[in-house]
Amino acid sequence: MDTNILLENGTNELEVLEFTLDGNAYGINVAKIREIINYQEVTPVPNSHPSIEGIFMPRDTMITAIDLKNCLQRGTSDAGGLFIITNFNKLDIAFHVDAVLGIHRVSWTEIIKPGTTVSTSEDGVSTGIIKIDGRLIIILDFEKIVSDINPETGLKMADLAELGVRTRNDIPILIAEDSPLLNKLIVDSLKQAGYENLTHTENGQEAYDIIEHYRDEGTVDENIKCVITDIEMPLMDGHRLTKLIKDDERTKHIPVVIFSSLVNTEMRRKGESLGADAQLSKPEIGNLVKTVDSLVLNKND
Repeated sequence: MDTNILLENGTNELEVLEFTLDGNAYGINVAKIREIINYQEVTPVPNSHPSIEGIFMPRDTMITAIDLKNCLQRGTSDAGGLFIITNFNKLDIAFHVDAVLGIHRVSWTEIIKPGTTVSTSEDGVSTGIIKIDGRLIIILDFEKIVSDINPETGLKMADLAELGVRTRNDIPILIAEDSPLLNKLIVDSLKQAGYENLTHTENGQEAYDIIEHYRDEGTVDENIKCVITDIEMPLMDGHRLTKLIKDDERTKHIPVVIFSSLVNTEMRRKGESLGADAQLSKPEIGNLVKTVDSLVLNKND
């Protein structure tokens, strides 16, 4: 299936691939997908996590195959079905699914945030729900699924230790990140790095409301020196947030750092076209601090 559907930059839309497991409908952001192929026999890896089916090498690239049914505690997949080959956080991973139904273009405003009965901030693997033709499609948190299997694929917090003792400062930084866990980790990391004046929001809309407030009262320069944003967020995504900031003469000077698992070659081009000052993949928490340093510290010496 062709997943190379082009979206205009900064329109606050995404493409969701709908697939099934045991007759239930799930979704994944098309931006994470490299290709979809028929199931291939894999080589089991001794002593690996039970959700890892094994490895295989299409086109001389080694890829880890994950049994998504096992991850969702719905049993074990049989041979057959499809592999959705993804790329995020600089990893190539194949997820084993039963079937693919199609691709839907939706606005981030249409994505319903799951309630605590569906997904808690700590344990849930759903980032949102969309309703298509009367049925509900659960969008899965593939980053969390992978980090639960191998925590080393998450934020590399050990990188912060290399920064050494840091001077405290009150430079105001605005953060937009919908994952409560990642939001807390980013805030904790920046505080450890000396940044104490932090405002964290759950999505681009909340962040932009704050920017608009300070912009309209003429105090944006005193209250926001840098914006750090994820790309995938409900209501307003990071690309739309970046576009709104950079298209406004009164705010375009504010540095914007995109910090997302989706920073690959194509998405980097999109971010550049929107005016993002820096783009980093989510494991690079140490580089995030260094990037923020380069964007704000010299301006405040």
